[in-house]
Amino acid sequence: MKAFVLDRYAKKGVLRPADVPAPSLRDDEVLVEVHAAGVNPLDAKIRDGEFKLIVPYKMPLILGHDVAGVVVQVGPRVRQFKPGDEVYARADDFHIGTFAELIAIKESSLAFKPRSLTMEEAASIPLVGLTAWQALVERAQVKKGQKVFIQAGSGGLGSMAIQLAKHLGATVATTASAGNAALVQSLGADAVIDYRKHDFEDVLRDYDMVLHSQDGKALAKSLRVLKSGGQLVSVSGPPDPAFGEAVRAPGLLRMVFRLLSAGTRRRAQALGIGYSFLFMRAQGSQLQEITRLVDAGTIRPVIDKVFPFDATNEAIAYVETGRAKGKVVIKVR
Repeated sequence: MKAFVLDRYAKKGVLRPADVPAPSLRDDEVLVEVHAAGVNPLDAKIRDGEFKLIVPYKMPLILGHDVAGVVVQVGPRVRQFKPGDEVYARADDFHIGTFAELIAIKESSLAFKPRSLTMEEAASIPLVGLTAWQALVERAQVKKGQKVFIQAGSGGLGSMAIQLAKHLGATVATTASAGNAALVQSLGADAVIDYRKHDFEDVLRDYDMVLHSQDGKALAKSLRVLKSGGQLVSVSGPPDPAFGEAVRAPGLLRMVFRLLSAGTRRRAQALGIGYSFLFMRAQGSQLQEITRLVDAGTIRPVIDKVFPFDATNEAIAYVETGRAKGKVVIKVR
């Protein structure tokens, strides 16, 4: 099969197009013919080696986390899916590889594709949809009437999280450029802060939850817009001790996480705020809940560009610019 392969970690490295063997199928896995693959900043960060301590991959590696496609074969223990089913998923850590014509996905990580979406639209959802779900529903348990601040509302994660937060009944604030204000308002944002003109710390007060995806300066400011008892969930770090335990990191690495997050956790505790780092995980049952919301019209995908399979490196480079409105997708088939 054709695939795009990473031979070694390299900053701004280039994936190599190659013919590689089709993946072997385990008893609890489903072989999926890839029709479309979503592109995420995580793909570039793994290529650059930024996550090699958290998820140390062996090379050569096929990159890609999001997939939408058709089932072509199932393992003997698979019960929910059959050949011909249209499905989508976020591939599990250490079993990624959606920048290819075929991928094996654990049954527990797979969900039926929303009927209302094309393959390209479906492929844009899994990673950002699950991240938003695990941050807002599972971690922060956002409730009706609460106030939620979502950074970078026009990006892939932000555009999904705004819609989910509104579905949960929250009042939503976000940051965006003036040119993207109409987009985030159409997704449900109640307050839009032009980050080029205003500092969100000067505008927002007494928020219940912040979904942080930016740099350390934004993290410090985010702590100050939360009220006592609020929750700050970060997808950009620093990793905390609870994360180290969850991924069963070696003792030395757990110590590193503890040290990296010590200042943030100390400041949060002094303010009566909960801090946690989220490295989202594949979860088919949660993705099926998102499918219901999509087919009901509650959540819609936001796609900036669709690239052909041969332009996979160009698609990753475009995501790295940080200018994409919503998601970038590769059309594989």
